[in-house]
Amino acid sequence: MVRINPPPLFKKNNLSKKEVFQLPKSSKKWCGVKKAVIPIAGLGTRFLPLSKTIPKEFLPLDSKPVIHYIVEEALEAGVKEFVFVISPEKKEVFKNYILKYFQGEKKELTKILKERSKKEALEALKGIPKIKFHSILQKKQKGDGDAILKAEKFLKNEPFLVLFGDDVSYGKEKFPSQLVAAFEKNKKTFLCLYKLPKEKLSAYGVPRVKKIGKGLYKIADVIEKPKGNPPSNFALVGNYIFTPEIFFYLKKIKPKNGEILLVEAIKKEIEDKKDVFGLPVRGKWLECGDKEKWMKSFLFLASPRSKNFW
Repeated sequence: MVRINPPPLFKKNNLSKKEVFQLPKSSKKWCGVKKAVIPIAGLGTRFLPLSKTIPKEFLPLDSKPVIHYIVEEALEAGVKEFVFVISPEKKEVFKNYILKYFQGEKKELTKILKERSKKEALEALKGIPKIKFHSILQKKQKGDGDAILKAEKFLKNEPFLVLFGDDVSYGKEKFPSQLVAAFEKNKKTFLCLYKLPKEKLSAYGVPRVKKIGKGLYKIADVIEKPKGNPPSNFALVGNYIFTPEIFFYLKKIKPKNGEILLVEAIKKEIEDKKDVFGLPVRGKWLECGDKEKWMKSFLFLASPRSKNFW
């Protein structure tokens, strides 16, 4: 087994042999969350055969691809820079889809639309945001925690959002914006919580929580896909805010079945008496993790316009 030496931030406590994490001095000046990590290394096997030709991140939700909503939500939350974690199999997908969509030249298409007086199409084209981003390769599928670790060098001791490609939000204030607003007051790890009927929680990560204030919970544990009585009525949404401390724990945990799991690093934080908070979010959670959930989300967003089709 390769031993990973802790970086300079992880210093030895003079009073014990236990390693402790010390936040960088710059943490006192943290203002907002300016970076977001979007892991898109997955192969989308739940969407086969469709995902054989179209990456699941580009499946439509109403008139825009899923990834557009995720990027848009991050921008609304104040994010200025993105890190996409991709797999070797997704290199061409990144080049031919993500890169072209968010950075590709649209001059020729714009010219044609203007000539044909396609005002609505022109507005839709202008709505595609231009973003600053990096891409990093996850050579082997070693878990979501490993994907986050790959992005470390781009984050420069700053807090950051993690936004998984299966989760979109609908409402006046999107989930990432709500998380950032809460983080501004506490500067700690934040998990996104969504209330669901208890009979549905066996398919999700479910936190054990303690209410510590209006609309704020402290996380005591996380149970993956609980059987029987779940520890709360909250499911974990794939939206998180982390400080650089998470990298210390991702390097500390042992892989399970060859995978470094993000939830295990969070649990390790909790074991070390670190504050991990949960925020119950307002709005509607639009899930896109499998065909059925994606179809429901698509129909929800499309329904206001679909009334005019018949």
